[in-house]
Amino acid sequence: MEMRDYFHRIARSTTIDTLWQAHVTQMRNFGFDRLIYGFTRYMSPSSMGDPADFVILSNHDRAYLDKFFTGGLYQYAPMVRWALSNEGACSWSTVYQTPPQNEAEKRVMEFNLDMGVTAGYTLSFKTTSARSKGAIALTAKRGTSQEDVDALWALHGADIQLMNEMAHLKIMSLPHHNPARSLTRRQREALEWVGDGKTTRDIALLMGLTPATVEKHLRLAREALSVETTAQAVLKAAFSNQIFMVET
Repeated sequence: MEMRDYFHRIARSTTIDTLWQAHVTQMRNFGFDRLIYGFTRYMSPSSMGDPADFVILSNHDRAYLDKFFTGGLYQYAPMVRWALSNEGACSWSTVYQTPPQNEAEKRVMEFNLDMGVTAGYTLSFKTTSARSKGAIALTAKRGTSQEDVDALWALHGADIQLMNEMAHLKIMSLPHHNPARSLTRRQREALEWVGDGKTTRDIALLMGLTPATVEKHLRLAREALSVETTAQAVLKAAFSNQIFMVET
């Protein structure tokens, strides 16, 4: 589709699923037929955070994703390491020109070779928080050389990077439907009232419940979000766009 049509579709998307399908189609038009997008808000000096809190979008096949994520290979992937420390676009030629630094990294590169993940670009998005990072890996069609990808990037790289940056910004504004972290309607409502500064007794009156039932909803929300305090639950629910959102 034309760039203007693409941006209109992205801007008007109300769910991550519809946005992602439009983005996959557009990147395929440029020759990138497999994508992995990842975002975390919970980085620390020693960790990317709990994988259950990651936003992961991909159209790679299940065999690849199971081993790359469930098997933990992503932790040793050279381009993931690059993305955590840099911003902008990076050709995968950077990886192939540098020997693996350890056995774990060598396993990742051998796995990618076996799975036909051999040529592409990685984009690491600009962030204003030391705890958050988003990136996307664009894998070229099987049989495409890195030289061909680099030539394509020389012609269209600026447009491709802009499209991915806009998709990333839109993804961060949409609700993240992670089954491991999803809240019920009552849990979301109770957290919204807490975010508005209401007490448990206030919330009980507003929701037509007993204070004990409100406390139960807040406790279950804390458990679902894997946090210890209700204040942390409000923050985490806001980060995942589960509260204060217009129903569609």
